[in-house]
Amino acid sequence: MTHDEIRKILGTVRNRKVLVVGDVMVDEYVWGRIERISPEAPIQVVDVQSENALLGGAANVAGNLIALSSRVLLAGAVGSDDKGALLKTRLREEGVRIQGLVTDPKRPTSVKTRVMGQHQQLLRIDREQRIPLSGRAEARLINYVRKQIPLCDGVILSDYGKGVLTDGVLAETLAEARRCRKIVVADPKRKDLRHYRGVTCLTPNRKEASEALGLPLENPEQIHRAARELQRLLKSPACLITLGKDGMALLDRDAFILIPTVAREVFDVSGAGDTVIAVFTLVAAAGHDFTTAAHVANTAAGIVVGKVGAARVSPQEVMAYHGELLSPGDGKILEAAELRDRVRLLQGDGKRVVFTNGCFDLLHVGHIQYLQAARRLGDCLIVGLNSDASVRRLKGKRRPLISEEERSHILAALDCVDYLTVFNESTPMKLIRTLRPNILVKGRDYRKQEVVGADFVESYGGQVALVPVVQGKSTSEIVQRIVQRYGEPREKRDTTRLRKGESS
Repeated sequence: MTHDEIRKILGTVRNRKVLVVGDVMVDEYVWGRIERISPEAPIQVVDVQSENALLGGAANVAGNLIALSSRVLLAGAVGSDDKGALLKTRLREEGVRIQGLVTDPKRPTSVKTRVMGQHQQLLRIDREQRIPLSGRAEARLINYVRKQIPLCDGVILSDYGKGVLTDGVLAETLAEARRCRKIVVADPKRKDLRHYRGVTCLTPNRKEASEALGLPLENPEQIHRAARELQRLLKSPACLITLGKDGMALLDRDAFILIPTVAREVFDVSGAGDTVIAVFTLVAAAGHDFTTAAHVANTAAGIVVGKVGAARVSPQEVMAYHGELLSPGDGKILEAAELRDRVRLLQGDGKRVVFTNGCFDLLHVGHIQYLQAARRLGDCLIVGLNSDASVRRLKGKRRPLISEEERSHILAALDCVDYLTVFNESTPMKLIRTLRPNILVKGRDYRKQEVVGADFVESYGGQVALVPVVQGKSTSEIVQRIVQRYGEPREKRDTTRLRKGESS
């Protein structure tokens, strides 16, 4: 698949509407350092450095879809507790529609807490109740799903075995999707797979498929046989079996293919299945064949296993795997939500994150020296870039001279810039609250009390730094110089040349 082909495919998935039905949860990470053994028992002592919470389960599927610029409706259940409130807030911030997220006071919000040391998972603590939804919550969920399926391009069933996908929810969702002729893809946890009969495609992993069928899946022939049996059992046109380090296998009607993994490094497989089902469904719902959808999903999975935590993949990262980057810094340009999670990982590893912001229109030596100085203050520099609309509000309708897409790629190509995100507000305050950097940087042409976000950063122990700026270097000065040299009307320039005896 060429770079241009993948670009076109990713262009077709934008704004597709997908309904995700399933078990939402919070993935907590406790980050620390290990430098000693406990005197109480032969176990490691983790000195906690930071903690962060990410979207998990069906909520992570929704986050993966949002990262690819689709529209997402989420149907599931949370408890009447603080974690449920946190989950709702995070989902709203990302743009996920959560009217279908019901509150069931009889069950807590599912939480998985992973204790991490030196980027290795040491322990996982699960706090949850694996019980079916209450009758009232189930009825509300089914009513919401029935109303939304006709309005969607595709449906995902994200089953983690926590009790949201009851027999009733599964049956009603599949029946309505069949009536409306919508693609339905399911990630199963039940051992009796007959409950998923009627799905367009099932996406079990090797272990799930083997246990459900009582068959070994150790070689291509056995995998092919298992896929055929699943297809027959579920009356589905396709079956996609994920094979970990061996990639994935797709049976599309009668065509069987093995797709080798593209993972370069594997740090954490958490959430890889969420990425596969999100990308596969989205591409297929956009009208592409299952083989194309599987190849794109395989690439996405290869990217996320190289990240720590339940991660997601951006269109730029997918395109980078299928050809040359649009610019040397494509992988640096992230949405605010993913960047927030990346910052927590860096801070958990003891890194000092520096943040600065600006329009950076017509990049010049003053900008470069400013950014280099900011980068020297910490271990990672993040740039918040004003969008085109934001620049117009600040600078007037004639600005920016360079579009936000071009400005993003130019800045990301700089070695001193580690990550970049575009914000649409007039000030970066919302972004600063989201990222919570260790150091906030502006130029010395500001006074500390004028720096947006200074009080907030200092409130949690962060620092505000003012770095030197190059005098006489600004975009406005460059524009004025260009106008002075080249801005005269052509007739006037020609007349001047003739008076001086120059040829026209």
